[in-house]
Amino acid sequence: MKRILIGLIVVAVLAVGGWFGFNAYAKHRATAEVEAAFEQIREQGGKASHGKVEFDLRTRTLAIEDIVIDPGKQPQAQVRIAGIKGIGVRQVDELRFSADSIDITGVEVALDQIGPAKLKVSYKLPQLTIRDYAGPVHSSWTALPDNSLIEMYRYALDQYVGIRASSLTAPTLTMTFDSGGSAGGSGEVTYSGLAIQNIVHGKVDAMKADRATISIDVKQPGKPDRLTGELSNIAVNDFDATVIRAALDPQTKADDNYRRVYRQVSAGPYVLKSAQGVRVDIDSFSMSDIAVQPSKFRLADLFAALPQDKSAPPTPAQTREIMEKLASFYEGLRIGKIEMGKTSMATPQGMGSINLVRYQDGEFAIEGVDTPSPQGQFKMERFALKSFSVANLMRWAADLTKSAGRPPSPDQMLGLFGVLAGAEIKGVVAPFKTTKKLVTIDTVSLDWGQLVGSIPSKAHVVAKFVTPTDPSDPKQLPLIGAGIDKLAIDLDLGAAWTEQSNSFALAPATLDIGGIAKAQLGITLGNVSREVFSTDPAQLMGQAARIEAGALAFALRDNGGVEAAATQYARSQNVSRDTARQTLADSVRVHREEIASANPDAGAAVDAIASFIETPGQTLVIKLTPRAKAPLMQIMQLLQTDPQSALAQFRIEASTGL
Repeated sequence: MKRILIGLIVVAVLAVGGWFGFNAYAKHRATAEVEAAFEQIREQGGKASHGKVEFDLRTRTLAIEDIVIDPGKQPQAQVRIAGIKGIGVRQVDELRFSADSIDITGVEVALDQIGPAKLKVSYKLPQLTIRDYAGPVHSSWTALPDNSLIEMYRYALDQYVGIRASSLTAPTLTMTFDSGGSAGGSGEVTYSGLAIQNIVHGKVDAMKADRATISIDVKQPGKPDRLTGELSNIAVNDFDATVIRAALDPQTKADDNYRRVYRQVSAGPYVLKSAQGVRVDIDSFSMSDIAVQPSKFRLADLFAALPQDKSAPPTPAQTREIMEKLASFYEGLRIGKIEMGKTSMATPQGMGSINLVRYQDGEFAIEGVDTPSPQGQFKMERFALKSFSVANLMRWAADLTKSAGRPPSPDQMLGLFGVLAGAEIKGVVAPFKTTKKLVTIDTVSLDWGQLVGSIPSKAHVVAKFVTPTDPSDPKQLPLIGAGIDKLAIDLDLGAAWTEQSNSFALAPATLDIGGIAKAQLGITLGNVSREVFSTDPAQLMGQAARIEAGALAFALRDNGGVEAAATQYARSQNVSRDTARQTLADSVRVHREEIASANPDAGAAVDAIASFIETPGQTLVIKLTPRAKAPLMQIMQLLQTDPQSALAQFRIEASTGL
């Protein structure tokens, strides 16, 4: 029995000794692995040091203190970490390890001379907790080229896409920046309640922050300002860092496919205040389906185009290159939808608000504007740009720089038609000059398309608005004298060229001036070739000579205009309105024989016009049909020199009726 007891004691002693021996070995190996990782940084010319390393085999807990890393390259950077503690650390294979949790404390990252603006940026992260982590044993550290912000991003993304974790949480993250004396100013942004869910090789299910507080000192000439604000409920869903990594990789220039980076980004409410007394409140902000095309979304190419000498303004050639790079960059970015909820702005002049700002399917729209102006309150239900393209705008702006100080050519100016395909304004109520009267716009809509070169061959204009008559305009005095204090305008004008038939038609063309008259006009032209749509005057005139006049139809409905003209004439001549109407009709008939001598059909038109004046409330209809081929330019010249001969080229039908 004694021998058995002694044997058990020996076994126990050996076991305990073996345990401590193995634990010491494990600690030594862990320390060696940590030191090897730091040595890799030193071999690349950087500095790296750490404090005490502890490893507990029973709980498989690895702790490292006082980490300091200085890459020793430009841009200058330094990383400090008070401590890293990993629990449940295991080596999965020769290249990867896992941990049940990793707690990181006292993280400070300082970056200097970042990007073209040479920013100083620092990040502070007091606490970071990572759950269910798996990643590489050694970071794929490579030397970063001097002044390469792109390479730094690529390095960070290379590390990021190699890890897995069920969650990352941090109570706060503070970012400070300083642009020196440049317009970027300096400031601080603090995020709180940070959480990231389910990271798998660069893809993230969800990221959120409860709040972000902002404080920025703005450097501006003569009037420095300070901006403070708070942004709540920041959320990012379905983020894919591998797409950004591909866009930063010079080897992926052939990738022309759009690849989604974010499914949705949202935030709000947002409050921003200025020391100058301005306050902006935004209810919400969201973007969805954000994708990039790696072959065009090239940050490296954009940065390379920026002038290196900041003391001299960029040359026209440099400006053009930057704009062209921006155009390609924006062409490589696709956003399904951007939406900003109700925005209110308090200024010393009063409170203004916008209900909604939205970009979707190429349409940029602003809705529900209500804002003060020097003349009074301005309201607008909707403003929209149709088929708007930022990339085309950049290319158009780049093309304008080719003028080199000269006025842009007509062809360059017409390039604006390729930037968007139309615009729309609805529901406007605005002060009329300095009076207490209002201008109201029901709708103004412009659409164009079917470009031939830079010139649209199809257009449509709709305008419906009411404006007060203006006593300061001599042309409107007869209307005011007739008791008309406002003009209600309803315009519908469409024009289109058809290549198959080489024809051009103006239809519909309707102008309704409330209380006065409604006019309708239709015109067709023949033999209109594609070459007509040219900014070259010589080519335009040469092709215009071949255009043939077609049918013309004109209808005029009297809605009070004849009576207003008669009333004004009666007052000026001190006669009755009946006498005034008769006198005006006779002034038309006096030319009947002269006009009818060249074209008997024209006599009927004169009679119809005189009858239209004599009897208010009628509709006058006049139709002109060419008797044979009638060159448009020739007709235009005859109208100036010999109107009767011009009319003789057409059959004329005229009628009136109630």
